[in-house]
Amino acid sequence: MKKIILLFSALMLTVSIQAQVQTPQASPFQKIEQKVGLTDVTLEYSRPSMKGRAIFGALVPYDKMWRTGANASTKITFSDGVEIGGKTLKAGTYAVYTTPSASSWDVYFYSDASSWGTPENWDESKVAAKVTVAAYPLPIDIETFTMSLDDLTNDSVVLGMMWEKSYVGVPIKFFTDKAVTAGIEKTMNGPSAADYYASAVYYLESGKDINQAKTWIDKAIDMNKEPAFWQLRQKSLIYAKAGDKKGAIEAAKKSLELAKTAGNTDYVALNEKSLKEWGAK
Repeated sequence: MKKIILLFSALMLTVSIQAQVQTPQASPFQKIEQKVGLTDVTLEYSRPSMKGRAIFGALVPYDKMWRTGANASTKITFSDGVEIGGKTLKAGTYAVYTTPSASSWDVYFYSDASSWGTPENWDESKVAAKVTVAAYPLPIDIETFTMSLDDLTNDSVVLGMMWEKSYVGVPIKFFTDKAVTAGIEKTMNGPSAADYYASAVYYLESGKDINQAKTWIDKAIDMNKEPAFWQLRQKSLIYAKAGDKKGAIEAAKKSLELAKTAGNTDYVALNEKSLKEWGAK
C-alpha cells in the first residue's frame, strides 16, 4: 500500500513539474509606447512569422479582412484625439483591422477593441476611420510581422506594417500645434478668473495672506460679467477676514439676492447668518 502511495505521489509531482514548463509563444506579444508631440501612443500586437510559408495571397488571403497580426486584436491607444483619413478619433483605444490586396490595403480603426481577432459580428457604426493606403514592395523578406511608428514629427506619425515583401503606412495627424498655441495664448494672457478665484479661496482656507486673497478675489469678480452667488459668498468671507466689514456685507447681500433667485436655500441661510453676525441692516 505504501508503495502505491509513493508511486502516486511521484506521478503527481512529475505532472506538477511538467505544468510549470514554459515555452516561447508562436507569435510573441509586443508593446510600443511613443510620445507624439503631447500625445501618448501605445501600440499592442502579436507577431507571427513566415516559417517558410507564403503570406499575402495565401496564408493571409487577398481582399479578406485580417486580424492584422495574431491572437488578440491589435490595439492602438491615443491619450488625445487624432485625425486619420480626414476623420477625428477621440482619445481611447481602437482595434486595427486590415484588408490586404496586392497593390493596396484597407485599414480600419474599430472602436470596440475587445475581440479576439476579427469581430464575429462586424458593426459598421464602430468604424471610427477607414483609409486605403498603397502597398509597397520590399527587396527582402521580413520574416516576422512588424508594426512601427515611423516618420515622427510633433504633429504626425506613420503607423507602419510590414511582412514578407510588403510595407504599408497609415498617416496619423495630431493636434499638437493647436494645443501648444492655446497654452501659449492662455499663459501670455495671464491668469484666468478661475485661477484668481481658486487662489483667493485657497489663501482664505489655508490662513495665508488675506490681503493677497482680497486682491485676487477682486480680480476674479471683475473678470466675471455676472459673478455667481457662491463666488460672491467667498468674496464676503475674504473681506470679513481682512477686516473690511462694509465690503463683506455688500458682497453677502449680492450673494443672498442671487441665491434666492437661484433657489439655493443653503446659500440663503449662510448669507443671512453672516449678515446677522456682521450687524447688517
